[in-house]
Amino acid sequence: MTSPTPALTSTDLVGHAVVSRDEWIAARKRHLVHEKELTRMRDRLAEERRALPWVKVDKLYVFDTDDGQRTLADLFGINSQLLVYHFMLAPGDEQGCLGCSFLTDHIEGAVPHLEHHDVSVVLASRASLAEIHRYRDHMGWDVEWVSSGGSDFNYDFGVSFTPEQVASGQVTYNYKAITPWGEDAHGTSIFYKDAQGDIFHTYSTYGRGGEAFVGAYALLDMTPKGRAEGPGKMGEWVKRHDEYEGVATPAHDCCG
Repeated sequence: MTSPTPALTSTDLVGHAVVSRDEWIAARKRHLVHEKELTRMRDRLAEERRALPWVKVDKLYVFDTDDGQRTLADLFGINSQLLVYHFMLAPGDEQGCLGCSFLTDHIEGAVPHLEHHDVSVVLASRASLAEIHRYRDHMGWDVEWVSSGGSDFNYDFGVSFTPEQVASGQVTYNYKAITPWGEDAHGTSIFYKDAQGDIFHTYSTYGRGGEAFVGAYALLDMTPKGRAEGPGKMGEWVKRHDEYEGVATPAHDCCG
């Protein structure tokens, strides 16, 4: 019987236990028990999430889009479900949030699959449509991205804060009071539209809730060095996908 493997830092692998194939298989089977527990727990959590009560959306939200002004109902298209990613790009920003950009790289590849499974996907930011176009074109994305700057949408769904709220030193984000880092945060909100056209807010997630979209993290978590980043410090290694050959422009790390 082998002794437990000592805890490792994410970057220092010197002295890691090396065993026979039989011992490795035995250790792997022990770990598999916990993996299966997590899988079953994740399934139960998803069921619980789908069972959450809904809130009817009676307020009219209008967005600037590539097809002119459209309401929240219009953003569903032909689908009954809508996923809105609240992307941190405020009026006047030269670049979008680093973490939001990392996440959008992953969202875009999933869009065709989601749209053919009754889920429309939209990014929403307070920046103007011209500012959104400039950054989206620079990043080479094709995902639908709308401006919510002319409505209360960002504020009502907990991802933007007024200058007065920021100046007070405390805002409500991710269902708790925090010290704000600025006027915008990131998150995801889910909506459902029934056959009568009524819209319901079914779910929102913030902070590390967005990690569920990031396949790169899932892959890194299987490697010996893991994510190799400090807590909440994706900015230690992540760059926008067109910056890896050069020096990344410093960006606020919003996704801890």
